[in-house]
Amino acid sequence: MIQKSILEALQKIVGPPHLLTQKEDMLTYSYDAAVLDPVMPAAAVIPETKDQVGDIIALCAENQIPITVRGSGTNLSGGTIPYSSGIVLLTGRMNKIIEINEADMYAVVEPGVVTATLAAEVEKRGLFYPPDPGSMAVSTIGGNVAENAGGLRGLKYGVTKDYVMGLRFFDSQGNYIKTGSRTVKCATGYNITGLMVGSEGTLGILDQVILKLIPAPKARQAMVAVYDTIEQASETVAGIISARIVPATLEILDNFTIRAVEDFSKAGLPKDAAALLLIEVDGHPAVVTEEAEQVKALCLKMGARTIDQAKDDAQRDKIWAARRAALSALAQLKPTLVLEDATVPRSRIPDMVRALQDIAKKYRIDIGTFGHAGDGNLHPTILTDRRNKEEFYRVEQAIEEIFDVALSMGGTLSGEHGTGIAKAPFLEKEAGYSSILFSRQLRAALDPSNILNPGKITGV
Repeated sequence: MIQKSILEALQKIVGPPHLLTQKEDMLTYSYDAAVLDPVMPAAAVIPETKDQVGDIIALCAENQIPITVRGSGTNLSGGTIPYSSGIVLLTGRMNKIIEINEADMYAVVEPGVVTATLAAEVEKRGLFYPPDPGSMAVSTIGGNVAENAGGLRGLKYGVTKDYVMGLRFFDSQGNYIKTGSRTVKCATGYNITGLMVGSEGTLGILDQVILKLIPAPKARQAMVAVYDTIEQASETVAGIISARIVPATLEILDNFTIRAVEDFSKAGLPKDAAALLLIEVDGHPAVVTEEAEQVKALCLKMGARTIDQAKDDAQRDKIWAARRAALSALAQLKPTLVLEDATVPRSRIPDMVRALQDIAKKYRIDIGTFGHAGDGNLHPTILTDRRNKEEFYRVEQAIEEIFDVALSMGGTLSGEHGTGIAKAPFLEKEAGYSSILFSRQLRAALDPSNILNPGKITGV
């Protein structure tokens, strides 16, 4: 519960329509896309300007009120589940693209800009913003920075951290911090920009993001390879990488996911296939032609039943629409969907695929597997009903074993979904206690009252 006088002060800062306290509104902001218990915040505020954000933080700091920042709420690790006595700060009104500089190839945006909107705007100018999380149609740049989001093109182009040149943000006391610059090189001061990316709103609250842009590729070629066994498909992934070919995207779908996607989207996928690889190469037209032929030959050599190339942009778009429909298609099958993103070195993809099959059998659960096989980032997707406590217990056991297997292969708990609440209890397995202690000390120094998104990443 927040004192009435503080709510009145918040209302004065953002205006009456932009302070929400009704129960139905609080329900909306009590959960995100992670399968975790909802927590109702005390209020939600919707600032529009830098000054409003600074005033909100200063007021909360003075009264030790927790703040959780929320973009579109697509978080998959519980990073935007609020604190019960705190507020949610919504970035929806901070949605301006401030600058797209074509000469120096950067963009300056507010945190509430939708990722797909920015990508479309820069594409009109012949430029390219590569990070493309599956939720990019609704996810925001601020959320992408907070989670260090990846996407289908991470294999060749990297993830969000590779494109953040600078940030403007408020610290826990409401002080305005500048880090990074609009220049290609910047070596002044600590690398605070790097520290902030992936910090999930625990170290500061974003006001502006400076993003690197690159020239758009001149040509692209998308392909679909069909396999009779998922082992052949996963071995092909390892084969393509070891052949020193780096496609823009290299995605895998298992039979469970293929059937779900086809029933959902009628994209024309072969439901009898054990696995598909969706591959795209891009770059100079001559290189694209050469690499497409190499990939095609490799797929056939590794056992592909067929491999079809998209003949035009419409066919290409259809291929990627089918891939992006995977999560929505699987979500239709059971009441509860748990999407994981434990990641392994690329050469271990065949081993990880086999391990996921064994885990599904061991715990008698349905796991649909798809994801960014080219960068080792599979998305084992468990379909269950959380109301069935016995089954959900088996699901929790299976998730922990997935984490253990990934770590045993030299992998990580999360390739692109962050730590949040969901993975915080497991972080010690990967990083060790000393790393957690260091992180807690860092956090305590920067946020002594612990008001910035409490409980996330470090568990405090």
